[in-house]
Amino acid sequence: MPAAKLPVWRRQATQWLNGLSNRKSTVANHTRTSNSFMGLALTQAKAAGTRGEVPVGAVIVGPDKTILAQDGNRTLELKDPSAHAELLVIQKACQLIGSERLIGHDLYVTLEPCTMCVGLISFARIRRLYFGAYDPKSGGVEQGASFFAQKTCHHTPETYGGIDETSAAELLTKFFASKR
Repeated sequence: MPAAKLPVWRRQATQWLNGLSNRKSTVANHTRTSNSFMGLALTQAKAAGTRGEVPVGAVIVGPDKTILAQDGNRTLELKDPSAHAELLVIQKACQLIGSERLIGHDLYVTLEPCTMCVGLISFARIRRLYFGAYDPKSGGVEQGASFFAQKTCHHTPETYGGIDETSAAELLTKFFASKR
C-alpha cells in the first residue's frame, strides 16, 4: 500500500520507528558537535551553584552556531520561581532576534527541563534540545509528564539526553549533598 494511502497513525508509527533505527548514529554525531556548547552550559551551572542557586545552566545557539544567550538558574536572586536557566536564555534570545519564535535554534541545558520549561521550549519552536542529566523527579521530557509525547503538544523538538550526563549529575549531587 502506498504511504499516502496508509492511515495517519500507521504513517506516524512508521516515521517514529524509522527515527529509532537512525537514533544511535544521529545521537553519536550530535554528541560530538554539542560537547563544547554543553561545556558552556556547565560553566553557567557552576556559576549558578556558586550563587547558591540549583546548578543548572543553559545556552541558546543560533542556526549559524553563534551563541545568543547563556545563563544559569536565578530563582533566588530574582525572587522568581520561574527564573530557570532555560526560561532566561529563551527570553534573552527572543529579545535579541526580535521574535517570539526561535525556529532553527538549539538549546543546551545541563538538566532535563521541567514541565514548565518544556512547554516554553515547545512554544518557542526550538529546533533541538540537548540536555545533560536526566531528572527522574521533575523532568518533563522523558521522565514525569513527557510533555512532548502529549497529543496537545504543538511542537516537538529533536531531543538528545545524556550529553555530558556525568558532569551535570555530579554538579547537582554535590550541591544537594552540601545542603543536607
